[in-house]
Amino acid sequence: MATRLERASEDLTAKARIRDAALRLFAEQGFEAATIRAIAAAAGVSSGLVRHHFGSKEALRDACDSFALERMIAIKEQAWVVGRLADPGFLASVYPSVLEYQRYVARSMVDGSSASAALFDQMVALTEQWAVAGRLPTTPADPRAFAAALVAMQSGLLMLHDHVSRALGADVLDAAGQIRLGNALVDLYSNPLLTAEQAAQARASYEQVRSRLVDGRADGDSGNDSGIGSDSDSDSGIEG
Repeated sequence: MATRLERASEDLTAKARIRDAALRLFAEQGFEAATIRAIAAAAGVSSGLVRHHFGSKEALRDACDSFALERMIAIKEQAWVVGRLADPGFLASVYPSVLEYQRYVARSMVDGSSASAALFDQMVALTEQWAVAGRLPTTPADPRAFAAALVAMQSGLLMLHDHVSRALGADVLDAAGQIRLGNALVDLYSNPLLTAEQAAQARASYEQVRSRLVDGRADGDSGNDSGIGSDSDSDSGIEG
C-alpha cells in the first residue's frame, strides 16, 4: 500500500510523472546525456508536454533538485524529529525513495555542475538551521562549520560510492550495500571517536594555531611598516 511519501505512479499528475522520470534518468545517465525525448517517453507523455510544464531541461533539473531535497528533509524530519524511526515499518516504506534520491544527489555531485553547488549550499543551510534551532542531539560551537562538515561527509560518501562499494563488495546505492553502510554510520554517529579529554586537547591545540597565525600576521605587518623588503632597500642592496 502506497504511503504519502511513496505514492503509486498512477496517482501522480503528468507533471509529477515527468519530474520523477527526469529524476531517475538524470541519476542513471547524468544531466547532459538524459534527453527531453527520453524523459517524455519514460513518463508516458509527449516532449511538448514536458516543455509546457517545465520550459527547459535546466528548469526541469531545478524542479528535481528542489523535490529531492524537500523529500529527503521530510523523511529525516519524520524519522528523527517526529520519532518515526521507532516504527519498524517506516524505514521499509520510504527506503525505495531514499535510495532514488541518494542516487540522484550522487550523480548531481559527481557532475560538478552549478546546480550541484546550489544543492550542496541548500543542504548546508538547512542543516545549519537545524543546529541553531536545537533540532540536533548536539549543540555545535560553530553551526555553519558543523553543517558544512556534516553535509560534506555525507555527500562525499555518495560521490565516492564506487570506491566505497568496492571496499564493501556491495553497491552502496542498492539496498544491501546501503543497509551495511547505514549500520556503519550508526556506529560512527553514536560512538564518539574522541574522549572528552582528547576533544579539549584538540580544541586547545587549534586555539594555539589560531593565535600563532594572528600573531604572525601582526609581525608581518610591522615588518612591512619598518621598510624591510621595500624597493629602496632592494635598490641600495644591489648598488652597494
